[in-house]
Amino acid sequence: MSDTDSIDVDSWRAELESKRAEKDEFFADHPQSPIPPEDRDDFDGLEYFDPDSDYRVTATATVHDDPEVVLVDTTAGREMRYLRTATLEFELDRDDEDLADGTFELAAYQQESPNEQPLFVPFRDKTTGQQTYDGGRYMELAPEDELADGDEIVVDFNLAYTPFCAYSETFDCPLPPEENWLEVAIPAGERHE
Repeated sequence: MSDTDSIDVDSWRAELESKRAEKDEFFADHPQSPIPPEDRDDFDGLEYFDPDSDYRVTATATVHDDPEVVLVDTTAGREMRYLRTATLEFELDRDDEDLADGTFELAAYQQESPNEQPLFVPFRDKTTGQQTYDGGRYMELAPEDELADGDEIVVDFNLAYTPFCAYSETFDCPLPPEENWLEVAIPAGERHE
């Protein structure tokens, strides 16, 4: 279900635009930018879908007490180990009759380490390889408290971002596992030319 009833949409949009401007500045100027130094002069900002609060949804979490290890392929042909710590179930209910509605699930992962980390949610959708990077996109979710079964968490696809490996081959990025391939278009977040 959409989470727009509980937020001030104008404030949400302003904050989103501010985060996007900050990220563009990082990509243009920062020494750790994924844009190769020789290409930074020509960089004039990332491409985004227009902010759409229909893609800010509330998901219900199923927490895996004994998380299963998932081997995730990377763009460099390696495998990375993640733990499937939660499954997030959410509904899409969009105004556009050309876009499919329904209930969907995404697995949320964490790396095998004892420190607190956000939930890592790599995914593909029907925009992948067309309007978005062909290696998928990522979201990171940071619940305020430890997630328990049945907890609700906001999943804002407007914050979905393209991994650094889309900009430079020096990066090795995890590819979304098949369980996170959504059979629906999510025209929100970062686009790719």
